[in-house]
Amino acid sequence: MSEEPQAEEFDTVASWTADAVEELGQDHALPAACRGSGSPAALRWLADRMGLAPGMRLLDSGAGVGGPARLVQETHGVQPTLVDPMEGACRAAERLFGFRALVGDGAALPVGSGEHDAGWSLGVLCTVEDKAAQVAELRRVVAGGGAVGLLVFVRTVEELTDPPEGNHFVTADALDGLLRGAGLDVVDRAWLGDFDDPPQDWQDAADAVDDVVRREHGDSDSFQEAQRNQDRMIRLLRDGSVAGRLVVCRVPGDDVGRDT
Repeated sequence: MSEEPQAEEFDTVASWTADAVEELGQDHALPAACRGSGSPAALRWLADRMGLAPGMRLLDSGAGVGGPARLVQETHGVQPTLVDPMEGACRAAERLFGFRALVGDGAALPVGSGEHDAGWSLGVLCTVEDKAAQVAELRRVVAGGGAVGLLVFVRTVEELTDPPEGNHFVTADALDGLLRGAGLDVVDRAWLGDFDDPPQDWQDAADAVDDVVRREHGDSDSFQEAQRNQDRMIRLLRDGSVAGRLVVCRVPGDDVGRDT
């Protein structure tokens, strides 16, 4: 896994994040673990539009260290199943939130067909080349009538200058076509930039975790590689070349809520 272009950011730094939270306190866990996955306001909008409710089984594909899953577990009462290809991220999710995260590829999820009432994937599609396989797997594991939610970073220009290594951005129109091609019905969309930024105390907590990671590992090659990728992404978001797109889809059918 360390050979993947973004392994440092999504694997090694995930473990460092868990270490930093242990030093600073559990109140830092959720802000740090949600960084890069949208603001709390955006995640709540997505969960509301997906119709998430207490007891529903949510599959989180590419779950990272589990921040968004914990947020909607707290706010909407869902029962999340986390899957991520990076072992370090899965271990960090267990350390931070007690989740049992499954190590697995989003294009071959290690769960049965139709076993979940809903599924989402946040900030993942732009990091993989075979986007159709990832979307098809989300559709497979969600029962008929269930919701599929996505946060996808899309490009708004023809060509990007110096994009992050390992990223493969599509346009918003191409994303819609990809979802329709997978047999999903798109029912709602929004831009990440339309939502309020995280509260200041939330941002301060996430920054404090970053500061500890930088203090302990800032001289390492792994940290510097991850930081370069992050800086490239921030630049593209700030100049508008890339934007976060939230999409809510439905799987045709009406099996959600039935025993599987």
